[in-house]
Amino acid sequence: MSQRIIRLPEVKEKTGLSRSSIYLRMSKGNFPQSISLGERAVGWLEADVEQWLDACVAASKAVDND
Repeated sequence: MSQRIIRLPEVKEKTGLSRSSIYLRMSKGNFPQSISLGERAVGWLEADVEQWLDACVAASKAVDND
């Protein structure tokens, strides 16, 4: 599994979500939690974001097939 850490701009690009949407979903437990990289820096494990995206695609396809 990849241990690559990606920062917010890349997370936004991969997901198509805004900063506020990412943090709102994180607070509701619907998005991977960020990892502290220092006092004022956070990132996300790329594998966690990819897994979240895969789950979104699978859920969307399941709804389309119903």
